[in-house]
Amino acid sequence: MLGPTGASPPLGPTTIHVALLLSVAFAVLAGAAGYWGVVRAPELARSPDDAAVIAASRTVPRGQILDRDGTVLASNEADENGELYRVYLSPTISQVIGYASRIYGRAGLERTFDAELTGLAGDPLTDAFAKFGAQRYDPKDLTLSLSHDLQQAAVSALGKRRGAVVMLDPRTGEVLALASTPTYNASRLANPATAAATFEALRDSPAQPLLPRATLGRYVPGSVFKIVTAIAGLGSGAITAETTYTEQPRAERTGLLVEGFRVRDGHHPETGSTALDLIGATEVSCNIWYSLTGLETGGAALVDYAGRMGFGAPLPFDLPTAISQVTNGSGTDPGGFVDDVELANASFGQAETFVTPLQMALVAATVANDGELMRPWLVTALSGAGGKRTIGPESMGRMLSATDARAINEAMVQAVEGPLGRRFTSGAKVSGVTTAGKSGTAELGGSGEPHSWFIGFAPADDPQVVIAVLVEQAGRGGEVAAPIAGRLMTRWLKGGE
Repeated sequence: MLGPTGASPPLGPTTIHVALLLSVAFAVLAGAAGYWGVVRAPELARSPDDAAVIAASRTVPRGQILDRDGTVLASNEADENGELYRVYLSPTISQVIGYASRIYGRAGLERTFDAELTGLAGDPLTDAFAKFGAQRYDPKDLTLSLSHDLQQAAVSALGKRRGAVVMLDPRTGEVLALASTPTYNASRLANPATAAATFEALRDSPAQPLLPRATLGRYVPGSVFKIVTAIAGLGSGAITAETTYTEQPRAERTGLLVEGFRVRDGHHPETGSTALDLIGATEVSCNIWYSLTGLETGGAALVDYAGRMGFGAPLPFDLPTAISQVTNGSGTDPGGFVDDVELANASFGQAETFVTPLQMALVAATVANDGELMRPWLVTALSGAGGKRTIGPESMGRMLSATDARAINEAMVQAVEGPLGRRFTSGAKVSGVTTAGKSGTAELGGSGEPHSWFIGFAPADDPQVVIAVLVEQAGRGGEVAAPIAGRLMTRWLKGGE
C-alpha cells in the first residue's frame, strides 16, 4: 500500500523488532552449528559416547597398534559373521593396550585413542572438516614407545606375584615398559564368542587382573619416598647435601621423639655415633635423618615439591592415572598435615602417603635428568591415509637445580654401590655400569608382609633408563624388587641378562 505521496510507508516498531529477533536467532543457530560442528568437533570425535564413534566402531576396521620396533600388538580378525573384532599379540600388554569389545566397551589405549583408531579423529583441522568430505573415516595406526620384548621380560620377572614395573627414558619421557601383573587375555574379551565368560571370571577374581597397577594402583611407598623428601629439602633450601643432625645418632638407638611419638630406626648400627649427611643417610636408608629433614623442610614445601612432580592430581599421560598423595590433607598444619608426627612419618614414606609406580618412576626421572622432568608418553606417532603425525617430548618443567639433582644422584649411587648400601639393594647393580637407586620396604601394619619397592636409573653418569618396581606384600625391597630392577635395566642397556 502506498502513502499519499506514493512512497512505501515506514516499517512499524513491531516489524523491526521481529526482524531483529529473527536475525539474532539465525546468528545463534549459525554460531551453534559452527561451534559444535567445527570448534567442538575434535572433542566429540574422541568421545566414546558420541553416536558417530559408536557407529564407526561397528563398521570401520580399527587401526593397528605397534611397538617401537614395528611389532604389531593389536590388529583385527573377522568372526563367522564377517564382523571384525580385536586380537592382541600377548597378555603381557593387556594392561597398556586394554581392549575394544562390542559388549564391554573400551579400556586402556583402545579407549584413549578410540576415535583415532576408528578413523574419526586426526589433527584438529582435519577433524573439523572431515564430515564434509567423501572419506569420512581414516583409521590411524598407533606407534608406541613401548618395547614388547622389554614388556615381556618385565612381566616374566614379576612372575605370579602382584606388582608393577615402569621403565622410561628420562631424557625424553618415553615409556619403555609399563607392566602390571596379573595380566589377562584381552583377545578373549574382544571376541564376542568368549567375552561374557572371560569378563565374568576377571571381574570376580580376587587378584584384580583388570587393575592396571602401574598407573591406577596406589601403594604405601616406604623408603623410596625419601627421594621426594630429598628433592623438597634441597630444592627449598631447607638443607644442603652436607646437613647433619646432632640428635640423629642417639635417636637411632632410642627413637626420635616427635610430639610424644617415637620414630624408630634400627637398620644400620654400623654407622655408630656418626652424624650422617645426605649421602650417608641415603646409603643406609636412615629414617631418623629423613624425618628430621622433613620437619626442617616443612609440610608446605614437601607437598609443594611433590606437587611439581605430579602428586595431588592425575598425571599428564596417555592412560588414566590414580592420584598420588603426600597426605590426605585433613589436617590444619602447613601442607594439610595433622601434626608433626604425621609429617615425620610421611617424610620416609609412611603415614598417609600413597603413590602409583608411574609417579615414583617420575621422581627417579627428575633426579636422573638433572632436575628437569619430561612428561611421560606412550604414543609417538599416528599414521593413516591422510599422513603421519609424530608426537615429541614435552618438558613438565625444572623441579630443582642440576647441582641439587646431582647431589641426590650421588647419594642414590651410594645406596646401590656403597659398602653398606648394597646390603639393601642386592642385585640392583648393572654389571660394569654405575647404577643409582633406592630400595623401599613399605610397612602396612597388621600381620601382612610389606610391599617391596625399588626406584633407580643407569648409567648414573649418563642416565638412559629409569625404573620403578613394586611387588605387593613381597617383603624387603632389597630382596625382591631390587634384583628385578637390576635384571631389567641390564636387559635394556645390554640386550640381555
